[in-house]
Amino acid sequence: MQENKHQKHAAITKPVGGRFHRNEWTVIGAACHQLDKFVEQMSNKLSDDTISTGYLDMSHRSEDMKEESACRYEDKIDHWVLKARANLYERDYRKYFNHLDLLFVNGNHYKGDQQIVFVTEKKKESLQRKLDRLTNVRMFLLDNDQEAIHEYLNDFYSENTAVFRLDEADKIASYILECHQAQLPRVKGLVLNGGKSQRMGFTKGDINYHGKTQKEVEADMLDKFCTKTYFSFSGETNDIQNSSYEAIIDSFSGLGPYGGILSAFREDPNSAWLTLACDLPYIDESVIEQLITHRNPSKLATCFYNPETDFPEPLITLWEPRAYPVLLDFMSQGYSCPRKVLINSDIEMIKMDEPVKMKNANTPEEKSVAEAYIKSNS
Repeated sequence: MQENKHQKHAAITKPVGGRFHRNEWTVIGAACHQLDKFVEQMSNKLSDDTISTGYLDMSHRSEDMKEESACRYEDKIDHWVLKARANLYERDYRKYFNHLDLLFVNGNHYKGDQQIVFVTEKKKESLQRKLDRLTNVRMFLLDNDQEAIHEYLNDFYSENTAVFRLDEADKIASYILECHQAQLPRVKGLVLNGGKSQRMGFTKGDINYHGKTQKEVEADMLDKFCTKTYFSFSGETNDIQNSSYEAIIDSFSGLGPYGGILSAFREDPNSAWLTLACDLPYIDESVIEQLITHRNPSKLATCFYNPETDFPEPLITLWEPRAYPVLLDFMSQGYSCPRKVLINSDIEMIKMDEPVKMKNANTPEEKSVAEAYIKSNS
């Protein structure tokens, strides 16, 4: 009889990507100044497609900090500078680069996830000493006098590896953009049912406005636009009998919708999550379609402006994977309000075509008003 292997720590799904970013491109095979010039050129071209890029590099000479303090932050009006007399641990990198769409990495100094390899005669021997850094070659760039890749690189070439000349900047940028777009996170749907419904007096998701429970109505809407749809439950209320939808039970308890969103990201940190509160009797498919159509994956989230509150509407929102560490960070600082996260983050906020559709029903009186509205418009 085979014994089950003891697992000391809980198994948690990890975000995709490399050490530094979910979408990192390592440039290697040339002198650092040539890599710098290439990254600057690509960044300028990709910015035309609203792709925000960064560059992880290392200085070739040290520079003493003259300040006595261990850390100095400077607001330079159009950018800011942070100097610290400390080493970054590996877990820190993703946090600092989380707002970027793409990160270039200097492969002469760091090992990165996927590689762009310069093929030049000048650096032929130098590159051969760094073959352990070639783990996922996506592109070879031939110098103008190179007819083919070096023979020792043949093992790293496949039919999926692109080959360009160094002077084909537009083609190179287009290929990187194409790869970036192909890697955009898929969207999953989540109906938030975790509330206690104290004002309503009974479970709001089970109210029948349209011939079935409201949570089923909303799940059906989401499922037309999402790769998969789930119900979110707090654990106290998790009735999904006779439903085709799976449940995600809150693993962050006592936080209401915030805990439901976090629990979904814990389930799958590599998908975007389109969340709906279960108490939206006026909502229809056009709302979800508008949100999907105006999705901006370069932002933390895409949401609607609520004219009644003059704030973002947090419970009809498409949260990108980069929102997960931000939500966790806000929680660590004592906040559990998804609206506060949206207000204090870089988001895409749009106006709903018919704002009445974002109204919810939290009390028996609001339920009656919604029923009358639905009846008059059916």
